[in-house]
Amino acid sequence: MIKVVAIGDVHGMWAELWRVLRAAAVATPAYEPTEAVTSGRYEVVCVGDLVHYKDARAYAVAVGAERFDPTDPDHLRRAAKAQIRELYRFKDFVDKTNGHLRIILGNHDEAAVLHTYDLGTRGGLKHDEFRADRGGVALPDDLAAWLLSFPREVVHHGVHFAHAGPTPGLQYFDDFFYHDPDTKTWWYEKPELVRQAGHRFGVYGHTVMKEGIYLDKEHGLAMIDALAHRQFLEMILSDDRLDYTITQI
Repeated sequence: MIKVVAIGDVHGMWAELWRVLRAAAVATPAYEPTEAVTSGRYEVVCVGDLVHYKDARAYAVAVGAERFDPTDPDHLRRAAKAQIRELYRFKDFVDKTNGHLRIILGNHDEAAVLHTYDLGTRGGLKHDEFRADRGGVALPDDLAAWLLSFPREVVHHGVHFAHAGPTPGLQYFDDFFYHDPDTKTWWYEKPELVRQAGHRFGVYGHTVMKEGIYLDKEHGLAMIDALAHRQFLEMILSDDRLDYTITQI
């Protein structure tokens, strides 16, 4: 039997992430992994999208400006360096967990390295801070390799964790992913996909939950892109047990 702490999309909300890690007894007050994690009694799953702030206000705070200017190379470089600094800090923490903190590859993580697709905020602001050809700063090679090493799914005792959804089409970020409306709507229009994919229960991010973590007990799924609400999902799992609760700090 294990305890799983599942955390939604980060998108540069590092203060919120560290508060959750401490509240969940995953990180010590000195921001080191606890024995519960290093020993494997706790497993931690972050469902992806570590990078790219969610809105212009978050960018402005990160660069220390009253207003973020996406056409200003200095603003782009500051936005990139602020995230790079925190990525190194988090990577160091993850490396000390003996493999018991897993991060799933999110579409923003992949895009920040490969630049195959231009992504932006809901307000229309493009995420160009890691585009050196547009005035930003490319992710260092070691961080880029780290992000691309993230798995697309994790399974604990039949419970499936992925970034956007339970099927392969929701785990590979191609034209289908970006243009099919199911990417954002499957969880309420086709929630039966979790069980059809053979999963006991599914935990996913990608789609912002404005009211906080969403649980569909009937179909066996949780949508947890709710870090802005300082919420995370705690699960007690074994082959015979499946208990979960939403925790808010």
